[in-house]
Amino acid sequence: MIGVLVFPDFQLLDAAGPISVFEIAARCAGLPPSIKVLAETPGPVRSSSGVEISARGLKSAGSITTLIVAGGEGVDAAAKSRKTLAFVRAMPGRGVRVASVCSGACMLAEAGLLDGRRATTHWRRTRQFLSAYPRVKWEPDRIFVRDGDIWSSAGITAGIDLSLAMVTEDFGEQIARETARQLVLYHHRSGGQSQFSSLLELKAPSGRFGTLLTWAREHLDAPLTVEDLAERAGMSSRHFTRAFIAETGTTPSKAVERLRIEVARQRVQSSSEAIERVAQQTGFRDPERMRRAFIRAFGQPPQSLRRAARAS
Repeated sequence: MIGVLVFPDFQLLDAAGPISVFEIAARCAGLPPSIKVLAETPGPVRSSSGVEISARGLKSAGSITTLIVAGGEGVDAAAKSRKTLAFVRAMPGRGVRVASVCSGACMLAEAGLLDGRRATTHWRRTRQFLSAYPRVKWEPDRIFVRDGDIWSSAGITAGIDLSLAMVTEDFGEQIARETARQLVLYHHRSGGQSQFSSLLELKAPSGRFGTLLTWAREHLDAPLTVEDLAERAGMSSRHFTRAFIAETGTTPSKAVERLRIEVARQRVQSSSEAIERVAQQTGFRDPERMRRAFIRAFGQPPQSLRRAARAS
């Protein structure tokens, strides 16, 4: 049984996306859909679009095995409700798998479920959440993250990606693929959310660390450790790391890797240079290390991107 938690001014697709995935997956598996929409106050719940959805009260959640928390404009207010937070906080102790979509991670963080865990959220919320929830290991470039039985996803449509991964766990790979085909979606979306996010600003950086990032992009063959960057910025390593995260929403090491990935991708796609040479000159050193970075960022190894570029 799937439970989807909503509240006034929730984002409609945060709820409707997972609901549709689990409905179609159940039908592909030859089972009736088993989904409940839940809210602190039962009855019609108005989304931020003005469209209402009918919800049951929290007491009707006794049979659920998965709880998906929607995000949206109303999440901050909803996360202040003691009753709702107590409900969410109690779920793991009952053996319920808990997930958030987009800014619904705020609800999980407020409930303490993300403390010491890896998690993600919509890229626009990352800087805010890094400051508000420092005990959470935020991974801003992930479509979704699983840490044990606690799942979180990036913005809005990423809830569909998360749900498809859950379907794979619940029903197997074949049902997940059939569900994705029925929805006319990729079974596994390639890349991270940085392809849509402010991390793209690192290509032409501005702000407090703009000059530093421009210099780093021109010296990718250097080690570019946090200590190296901090020294060039005239700051201690600890202070530099905190200030950099607050300014860019990502860590210095992630930013350097992203710069390396972008330059390496351009060279892989536009030239016939050996992959080993590209890896060496962009600071990856080891081609295998570059391959893993490409798969994290684009869902494909360098060779596949080169073949696709040549084919087009």
